[in-house]
Amino acid sequence: MHPTVVLIINFLMSLSLLIVLHELGHFIPARLFKTRVEKFYLFFDIKYSLFKKKIGETVYGIGWLPLGGYVKISGMIDESMDKEQMAQEPKEWEFRSKPAWQRLIIMLGGVIVNVVLGFVIYIGLIAYNGTNEANGADFKYGFGFPETLEDVGFRKGDQILLIDQDTIDFAPSLNQKLIFRDIETVTVLRNGEQVEVTIPEDIGSKMFEAGVSTSLEARVPFTVDSVAVDSKAYKIGVKDGSKIISVAGYPIEYNTDYSYAMNHKVKHEEPFEVVWEYNGERYNKEVTFSTIEKKSFFFFTKEVDEPKVLGIIKKPTEKEYAQVTRKQYSFSESISAGISRGYWTMHDYIVQFKYVFTAKGASQLGGFGTIAKLYPDTFDWTAFWATTAFISFILAIMNILPIPALDGGHVMFLLYEIITGRKPGDKFLERAQIIGIVILLSLMLYANGNDLFKALFG
Repeated sequence: MHPTVVLIINFLMSLSLLIVLHELGHFIPARLFKTRVEKFYLFFDIKYSLFKKKIGETVYGIGWLPLGGYVKISGMIDESMDKEQMAQEPKEWEFRSKPAWQRLIIMLGGVIVNVVLGFVIYIGLIAYNGTNEANGADFKYGFGFPETLEDVGFRKGDQILLIDQDTIDFAPSLNQKLIFRDIETVTVLRNGEQVEVTIPEDIGSKMFEAGVSTSLEARVPFTVDSVAVDSKAYKIGVKDGSKIISVAGYPIEYNTDYSYAMNHKVKHEEPFEVVWEYNGERYNKEVTFSTIEKKSFFFFTKEVDEPKVLGIIKKPTEKEYAQVTRKQYSFSESISAGISRGYWTMHDYIVQFKYVFTAKGASQLGGFGTIAKLYPDTFDWTAFWATTAFISFILAIMNILPIPALDGGHVMFLLYEIITGRKPGDKFLERAQIIGIVILLSLMLYANGNDLFKALFG
């Protein structure tokens, strides 16, 4: 099966599960509080339903537009904008007739289910798979660092030992922690001695703007395993089994040296030299990356910078350069570990919002296409469930935002009512709902427009 088809299947399976469970989070407390639920839908049924069946007071169905789902609760001002119902006298089974605390529980139900589901999945994954553990000393040649981290004091070959004087379970996760968490010091092993690197407060922003990966790359010696046909390396004569000596005058000993040279030493429109050895002979050729005309869907074209890729596949010359161990957990231990992973997953996702309000962050904001690409393009159940847990947390966080038309908007008005004892008027809530819908549609258009633009123009 084609990888794209598998990805779409994974996306739709996960999305369907998350939507149904989220809406059950509203449905169950509504029914417990004897509130009538008129509709329970997976996906949106604009003008048409793929399936529907009425059971009791509720119509259960599947819509044709896979952008979400909903439950329609009687006597509630929501996206249906059912003004005819709201103009009538409140009925005892309607949402608006229930005490504020019951309405609050109904509105929080979906978010609570998403959060609990994320924790449960992580607990299950850790109980089943365990976790990888390896501190810096377990990586024989240490790590390579981008310029952004070299500027604050890291040096190639450093082995990560401590973060704020506490051990780090998995050293390659340092970058993610620096981007999303408040870290003051990192202790490294450098040439057999411990060195403390002081971390500036704005390191996360600098790393984000520089496009630094969230995973730190371990160093290992390498040779060329294979060369892509018609690539730059192929055209200058690099062959399988070659050893890269230097790129743009930067000496290459480890894979991270190669990455560093390509990212920081090679410039577009500036010729640079590649030096390599093959069968004991040394060769050198000049290469230039320029602009190319990129064709996209609908025959659109755009002049873009040529990707800085020589076209080689690297092969480590040493297998034991990293000693990664798999830590196994008892079920009780996995509960604590799963809750910790869930907490930090939500923490890091919330922190990244500060980067959204930058030019780079706004340009990277994505819609359904971006979310779909998070899923594996193979039937890998560990990756599927890990992604589902992550998306479940995203849905919880996005839904609790205090925007009218989202669960968080309803919660905001209900909290106001509980605190002040005054219920916002129906007209006010209707106007707020319209404003919220406009905001959400605008955000959706912008995010999905970014996806479309990237698909068309790269």
